[in-house]
Amino acid sequence: MPNTHTPEQIIRAEILALSAYHVPPAAGMIKLDAMENPYPLPSALRDEIAQLALHAPVNRYPDASAASLKETLRQTLGISDNLDILLGNGSDEIIQIIAMAIAKPGAVLMSVEPAFVMFRMIATFANIPYVGVPLKNDFTLDLDAMLAAIAKHQPAVIFLAYPNNPTGNLFNRAAILSIIQATPGIIVIDEAYQAFAEDSFIDQLGHYPNLLLMRTLSKSGLAGLRLGLLIGRPEWLKQLEKVRLPYNIGIMTQLIAEKVLHHTPVLSEQAQAIKSERAKMSAFLGTMRGITVYPSNANFILFRVNAASQIFQALKQHNILIKNLDGTHPLLENCLRETVGTPDENSQFCATLRTILSETV
Repeated sequence: MPNTHTPEQIIRAEILALSAYHVPPAAGMIKLDAMENPYPLPSALRDEIAQLALHAPVNRYPDASAASLKETLRQTLGISDNLDILLGNGSDEIIQIIAMAIAKPGAVLMSVEPAFVMFRMIATFANIPYVGVPLKNDFTLDLDAMLAAIAKHQPAVIFLAYPNNPTGNLFNRAAILSIIQATPGIIVIDEAYQAFAEDSFIDQLGHYPNLLLMRTLSKSGLAGLRLGLLIGRPEWLKQLEKVRLPYNIGIMTQLIAEKVLHHTPVLSEQAQAIKSERAKMSAFLGTMRGITVYPSNANFILFRVNAASQIFQALKQHNILIKNLDGTHPLLENCLRETVGTPDENSQFCATLRTILSETV
């Protein structure tokens, strides 16, 4: 019998060096860590979904092209007929599809820092060099640094989240247009939080051939379905479709997403409620001594406070789970990120945080 190799001998060194994406257990917690919509769908709509599940032919493979769902998305989002749609199992899979497709020798994947952590992780998965250009101290785009990095590295793809995660802000629109014009490769604008931002680059897709737009239904209330989409010129999406795994969008996701998209006022009302609570939360946090609150156009709020990791742990002791970003990037020192929840969840978070801060002074 031959000597069998260990994982350390077989698996790439850069994968061995990674830590897996950590999702903390949240049973029994007020869960304000994952940018989810806290509101369930109305009971009547859930009854309709139950009927769909009852009759769904789960013994058969789903429609591989998800044609009906794509048409509904086209109508709902106002996507013109000269653009194509690619669907992914969440935005993560779309990022992975793009990274795999462009992974030629010498290709570079670029983003800003801090940004959505999966841009960097998926670059590592696909064995592509990653370049992260630091934001300014106030989390705005450093346009000069971006343009210099583009000139130096000639990236095959740039990912920019609009609004940005984890900072919550919208980058300057004119600066992004300058980046689009300067880059020789693809630029992907990730609009995961567009429902809370009231701004989009969808109107620019017809003007820039190398511009692609990424969206997801996860933040709007359908996180459990894992549905992301990429919108762009057919010449790009035709090639990216070759990398997409067959049947990647399951039948229940197709059926339920299409059903809910025919009830978009429900999602719009919930987004409005979240934005209203966001304003209240930002105002409250802004009155608290020792806290710096950053402007947010997303469904979460980033704030800085002394001893952030200690406060994060104290909140957990009170069964409130938010996101601790302290230590993840130098610009995020002592930063915490709180997802906007229901009014009751937000009230409990605010009251608990006030108590913790009074005890740590």
